[in-house]
This record gives sequence, C-alpha cells and structure tokens, in this order.
Amino acid sequence: MKPAFLDEIHIENLQIHAHHGVFPEETVLGQRFIVSVTLYADLRNAGKTDDLTCSTHYGEVSRFLTDFLSQNTYKLIEAAAEHASEAVLLTFPRVWGIELEIRKPWAPIGLPLDYVSVKIRREWHEVYIALGSNMGDKKAYLDGAAEKLDKLRGCQVECVSDYILTAPYGGVEQDDFLNGCLKLKTLLSPEELLSALHRIENEAGRMREVRWGPRTLDLDILLYDDLIYESEDLIIPHVEMHLRDFVLTPLAQIAPNRRHPILHRTVEELRREHEK
Repeated sequence: MKPAFLDEIHIENLQIHAHHGVFPEETVLGQRFIVSVTLYADLRNAGKTDDLTCSTHYGEVSRFLTDFLSQNTYKLIEAAAEHASEAVLLTFPRVWGIELEIRKPWAPIGLPLDYVSVKIRREWHEVYIALGSNMGDKKAYLDGAAEKLDKLRGCQVECVSDYILTAPYGGVEQDDFLNGCLKLKTLLSPEELLSALHRIENEAGRMREVRWGPRTLDLDILLYDDLIYESEDLIIPHVEMHLRDFVLTPLAQIAPNRRHPILHRTVEELRREHEK
C-alpha cells in the first residue's frame, strides 16, 4: 500500500566511473559520471524509533548504484537512468519512488559545457484490475492470470478478491462468467500494463471476434492511482466500472474505500447505489 506520507533521502553528486556512451572510446575507456538521487519513502517510523532497519540505508543504495552503473553498459544515459531506477525500486522495498539524475561532464559534442544530464522520476503505482472468464476451466484462467501478473517484472499482486458467478453482460447468449478483481503494485506505465494484459489474454487463447462475447480470459484496468487518462486504446478509470455489479462487488471486497477519481465516490458507495 502506498504510504500516506512520502519523505525524502538525498544522495548528491555520487561519482562513478562507468562505460556508457555511443562511441567505442566511451565504452572501452569509460569516464566519470555524477549521480544524484532522491529516494521517496515513509521515514516516520525510523525517526520515531531511531532504528536503521525502519529506513533505507543510503550507503547501501550508493554502493548498489555504483556497482550497477559500473557493471552494466548502455549507449544512452537515458537507458542507464531507467534501468538503474528500476533496479533500486525492485531491490529496496521501503522505497516507493526515486528521482535520479545522471550527469555526464565529458559529453563528446565538441563544444564547451559543464555537463549534460538526464533526470527521471519513477515510482510504484497502485492498480486495480478486473478479471473474467466464461469458457473452459474459468477458475484456472483467473488464477493463472494472477500468477502471471505476479511473476511479471515490475509487478506484485497484493491481493485478489473472491470470485463470483455472474450472468453475461451485453446481451450475447453465452455461459455465466466467473469474475473477480485484484490489486496490483506496478512500475509499468498504463500502456505498458495494457500490453502485458493483452499478452496474458492471448496466451489464454482469448479471441476478440464478438463484442461482449464469450472469452477464456478478460482483463481490464479499472483504476491506476488517481489517474484520469485517455488514449486510442485505453481509458482510465474504466468507463463502465460504476455500472457493473460484477466489477463493483469483488472490487468493494478488496478496496471499499477507494475513491473514483471522476465520480468522487468510494467503490462501496458506488456498489450500494447500483444495488438500488
């Protein structure tokens, strides 16, 4: 669960000799990079107890980044920053977010400058996903989807609702559905997560021939933090989640107080309103 308050740990101007660059002399000889990091974490308990185990050891993070950036080679410092940030978030469980800047003082552009740099911010996200199946071994399809998501790099399934049997939605004659919801902690962007869900659906033999038709597996992003997002392929929050009992009932079991970012009502409130 995302901490209610996020404090900061700063590591400034960590100097690392590494081999990142496009040109052969950069990857062979290497050069000095300067790294600055802000770690976002809940430090309240560490401050109250004066116990290092309740915090994140900045010395260990510094050593980890030094080893990671010196032992791996990337053409772009954008890639170095991306992979290093992900590695820190996957390795240090108390860190919820990271801002990382990599400076390159000796950038080979043939002009006088102090340095070029790339700064990125990455963090964990809370996502709720609806699961459904009405073909074959329905429970096995839902269980398998949860297992695959949990094994996906940058994803952790935190809880799964009970499964409920529901009548089909959309007017197409077909078997009843088994539905549920899960809570996911992820480093993936919404579009990256959507691609991963489609991949898992395809592996389960999902066919998209009939709208609201029978399917082995259906996975939908319901909520992604408090994000309001729309693209050609994805709308968040899910446009019909507040109209569907088979979504609201299992979602209310695991996130009754989660508030819809557009309707500004909790999942439990939406469930009760839909019951009337």
